Amino acid sequence: MTNDQEKKPKVSIVKAFKTIIWPRRRLVFIGLFLILIGRLAGFILPLKSKELLDEIVPNGDLPALYTLIWMVVLALFVQAITSFLLTRILSVQAQFLISELRAQVQKKVLSLPISFFDNEKSGALVSRIMSDVEGVRNLIGTGLVQLVGGTITAVVSLVLLIRINVMMTLFVFLPLGIFGYVALKAFKYIRPIFRKRGKINAEVKGRLTETLAGVRVIKGFGAEDQENKSFEAGVDRLFQNVKKSLTATAIMTSSSTFLLGFASVGIMGMGGYNMIQGTLTVGDFLLFTLLLAFLVAPIIQMSNIGSQLTEALAGLDRTEELMNMTPEDELGDRSIVLNKLKGDLVFDKVSFSYEEGKEVIHDISFKAPAGSTIALVGSSGSGKSTIAGLSATFLNPQSGVITMDGHDLSKVKLSSFRQHLGVVLQDEFLFEGTIRENILFPRPDASEEQLYQAVKAGYVDEFTDRFDDGLDTLIGERGVKLSGGQRQRIAIARAILANPKIIILDEATSNLDTESEGLIQKSLSKLVKDRTTIVIAHRLSTIKKADQILVIESGQIAEQGTHESLIEKEGRYFDLYTYQAKI
Repeated sequence: MTNDQEKKPKVSIVKAFKTIIWPRRRLVFIGLFLILIGRLAGFILPLKSKELLDEIVPNGDLPALYTLIWMVVLALFVQAITSFLLTRILSVQAQFLISELRAQVQKKVLSLPISFFDNEKSGALVSRIMSDVEGVRNLIGTGLVQLVGGTITAVVSLVLLIRINVMMTLFVFLPLGIFGYVALKAFKYIRPIFRKRGKINAEVKGRLTETLAGVRVIKGFGAEDQENKSFEAGVDRLFQNVKKSLTATAIMTSSSTFLLGFASVGIMGMGGYNMIQGTLTVGDFLLFTLLLAFLVAPIIQMSNIGSQLTEALAGLDRTEELMNMTPEDELGDRSIVLNKLKGDLVFDKVSFSYEEGKEVIHDISFKAPAGSTIALVGSSGSGKSTIAGLSATFLNPQSGVITMDGHDLSKVKLSSFRQHLGVVLQDEFLFEGTIRENILFPRPDASEEQLYQAVKAGYVDEFTDRFDDGLDTLIGERGVKLSGGQRQRIAIARAILANPKIIILDEATSNLDTESEGLIQKSLSKLVKDRTTIVIAHRLSTIKKADQILVIESGQIAEQGTHESLIEKEGRYFDLYTYQAKI
């Protein structure tokens, strides 16, 4: 994104009104009615102050004094009630809207393709989902109340001020006009700063999330100072951004203090002169002064309201960027729905590159009949994981076609395909919680019997039986309380419970010791039975029974065949296998 694009507002106040406020117009109109009642009740005190000084006190009218006091108390009670109801209606609605928007943004983020997540930090996305939408509370809640309520108060005050003394009122407008001009200039300057703040905030939180997740690596290399410096640099960038916005806000606040103070001095002089001349009563002067405060207060608040609304719009700008991204199911024409799946997978001259002009795999063609096991072997970086990613529809080929049961996968609705897909990765991800919750993840409604069968097949019970809480043992973030082999067996049990038709096994036995590997090989033989399976393995001893072995080198198929036929060829596979056997 260029700086010009970054500074350019994308969500105007009009658009925000249409999309945020108007759909909730019933509640907003009730809120506006309450604001009107509350603000009008606020005028009772200054109006009755004039009556007190000009009529009741000079005439010694005690009954009128008692009536005045009751009216002022009633007006204060009305203000208190309307203020409470406004909080209940608008502020609560604003918080509900925030939770609603967070859910929508999170849903949108999860609909985006894997390539999006490859280029974004998870912590930065958390910040965008949780923080960017918070500003809308100022559109529905406090900001709107202050803006509309302040406008009503200012307009009514202006009318009453003109009725008291036209010249004094006109004099006030000179400093107010100058302040309005300064405020508009400041808001234009502040909005890009708020947009950039959201970006910096996301980057800092993203780095912090990575630091906390990789604390063992940091401590293992003694890199605490390095990480501290990196975080301090990010925090300083955030501070510099906040300092810029505070400077602009301070200019508005100080200019308003000076200009309105200047207006007050002028009013004192003009009011004193008129009272000496007898053209203005003491009650009129007190009323004018109180009404002037009613007129000025919302204008002074403009710096605060403007900052709130600017922050809200900047957050909505960034939220809109996410919401306008195309979900992976809408990339291309994905209209084919796979209700039933046999599992015939075919790669036909498939090529793929992460960067333009740098192909990772080139002209890959093979067939994986339903129920067969295809093993991918080769050196690191040869393209094995890319082929697996393409098979799982995490990636889309730049050229060539991948078909499933004769259907072009680029035209298949992803949710209908992935409900038949199971994936076990080399660095398997487990969620914080219990072992039970992690195994039940793909099928939360599975029965205890189905859960037990998956646990048994994955040999998870071999270690959970030794735990006091069994399957209800808490495993910590990413399963840190378990060994690599234990985590891998939970992942395999999870895949068994999902009961998929297509299975991707990426180094599924890489974290296992020899004894555990033997147990898992037995469970994997049950898992892959009658299912189309793509296996990536460095341990070639684990894929002897594969129906077909593809040797991938430099993004192409160097050799293809069964274990026995490839050994007979004495080519690349023979070299890899005999080398591992010696080790």
